[in-house]
Formats: sequence, structure tokens, C-alpha cells
Amino acid sequence: MLRYLTSGESHGKCILAILDGIPSGLRVDTKAIDRELKRRMSGYGRGKRMSIESDRAQILSGLRKSVTIGSPVALMVANADHSIDSLPVVLHPRPGHADLAGAMKYGLDDIRSVLERASARETAARVSVGAVCKALLAEFGIKVASHVIAIGSVGADVAGMPFSGIVKNAERSPVRCADPEASKLMCGRIDRAMEEKDTLGGIFEVIVNGSPAGLGSYAQWDRRLDARLASALMSIQAVKGVSLGIGFEASGLSGSDVHDEIFYSTGKGFFRKTNNAGGIEGGMTNGGDIIARAFMKPIATLRKPLASVNIKSKKPVAATVERSDTCAVPAAGVVGEAVVAFEVANAMVEKFGGDSLGEMKRNYDGYIKQIGKFR
Repeated sequence: MLRYLTSGESHGKCILAILDGIPSGLRVDTKAIDRELKRRMSGYGRGKRMSIESDRAQILSGLRKSVTIGSPVALMVANADHSIDSLPVVLHPRPGHADLAGAMKYGLDDIRSVLERASARETAARVSVGAVCKALLAEFGIKVASHVIAIGSVGADVAGMPFSGIVKNAERSPVRCADPEASKLMCGRIDRAMEEKDTLGGIFEVIVNGSPAGLGSYAQWDRRLDARLASALMSIQAVKGVSLGIGFEASGLSGSDVHDEIFYSTGKGFFRKTNNAGGIEGGMTNGGDIIARAFMKPIATLRKPLASVNIKSKKPVAATVERSDTCAVPAAGVVGEAVVAFEVANAMVEKFGGDSLGEMKRNYDGYIKQIGKFR
């Protein structure tokens, strides 16, 4: 089983992650990790911090000659802006942020100590972990990608677009939207929010292509893969809702309009013509693309601050204004890829085991042969 921990503050010396459970024999390219970190920093509507940092991953342990050796993999992303001890005290909590609840929970009289860790800067560590997990999944032909479905009230239409088309179009878009026309409208909506000193949320979708049927389990609640994916995506800062497949829409439809009918043909085996389930039934993958959507609220830091209260004087004040983004939905999608990649990689390691990549592949090949009788 895979597990990881992250450490570090937004303006501390670095962001750290330790990833445990990766089998030996996996080649890890630090340039590939850096590409993922660069993608996390991109996106129309990002703040000034992105022009200060130039994230690069350093692998501190767990590899020899760029290949995993079975021990924990330690990753570090240094902060160019590491002025944590000289930053001003913060006393005005922001509505929608961890500020007030965090100060109360930990008995802190300076909200700075809360926001430094609650900050989405922490996701640099998770994207690094996700990049290693993507490398493991790639060994089995599994790909993970994301694209933006909506920003504010502007929605995209990608109906009928294949996985490859979504990936290609999304990577060309400044907001990582696969619908070119919607992409332009989204940029315009972000421009208006900037002018209004406001922020925007939206929806991003993560797609996993190529996963085998049978990852996860219906036997215990905590082994259901859809539950794990929902938890992982909800753990991303500012995400307030998660759905699989057609998700929330299914609650208002009849069963005949929701469930994916099963067909069979010689050679092809069992297949579906639709994927309303999002690739998961009964907590397990069914062989279709895993499709998960995350709903992100607007960033809590507004340049036109909302009403708040000074935590010491208890007098009414305007909320603190920190350096922040107008819209971070495209970047959140990249983080979504990382946490989903981790959960799918974890499910692969659980099912196929193996202390080495070679052993894991032998187990995988045996399983694929076993389920071949259903073709």
C-alpha cells in the first residue's frame, strides 16, 4: 500500500513530501516531475507568487541512478520566497479560509501561523508525489489527465470529444479548457473578476484512461475506490464537492436513463456504449475511463475584502488581503490529477502487490490473463 506525508509552509524554506511503498525498479525522471510542477503554476488568473517561484523538485532519497530501490522516496521543492519569520502579524481572518477556525483550534494569536500551512502552496508536494505515481501507472498503460469544465458561469461543451482530443486541447488553453470557444469566454470572465477585485471558482474533471476492471472493492466501505477518490479530491484546498460520472445529475433521472447497459461481442468482450457511472460500479473500476469532477469555490482572498473582526480587539475590520489568485481552477485540476493518480496507483499496488516493478507486472499479467475468459 502507498502512503505519503507532506510538510512545509507557504513562505518557509521548502515544501516536502515522503512517499512510501513505491516498488523498486521504477525509473523516475525529475524533468517529468518539474513539468508537472510547471503545469501547477500555470493558468490564466494566477497571482504574482507564480512569477516569483520557479518550482523544481529535488529527490533526496529512495533512488539510485534515477531508479527506485524500494525505500521511501523523499521529495523537496524549495521556496524562493522564504520570508516566513519576517512577515507581518495577521489579525483579520478571511471569510471562507481556515484563518479563524485554525487560530481557535491551535490557540494561536497570529493567523499567519495558520495560513502558512493551510495555503495551497502545499500542493506542490502533492503534485510531486503524483508525478511519481503517474510514472508507475504509465508502466501499465494508464494515463491521467484533467480539463476545466466551468469557470464561474461559463461552461464548456466537450460532448463526444475523445480522451486524446481533450488532453490536446486542454494543454493548449490558458485555462486548460478543451472547448476553444469556452476557453476564450472564461479568460474574459476572469478579466472582469480582476477588474472587480473579485475571485472565481469552477469545475475541473479528472480522467483516468486505461485502468483494468477490478481495482477497489465492494467488500468493505474503506476499500471502495470511488470513496477514496472523493476523499482525495475533497482534500484539495477550496474544493467543496466531488462527483463520479454524471454525478449529481443522476439523482434527478430515472434508472433507465442512468445505468450503462452491458453488451458483448466476440473478441471485444463485455462493453458499454455509455459511461454514466464514471468507470466505477460497486466501488470498483469496470474497465471504462474513470471520470471524476471537483467543484471549486472562489478563492477566499479578495482584493476588495469582506467584513471581518479583529481577533484581539474584537472590533469590525476588513479581512486581510494576502497575495493570491483571481482564479486557480486550472491549477487545481493539475493537483486533482496528482491525488487521483496516487489513489489509482495505490489501488494497483494493493491488488498486484510486489516489492519490485517486475513482480508487480508479473502479477498484473496473470490477472489480465485470468479475466480474459470474460472476452
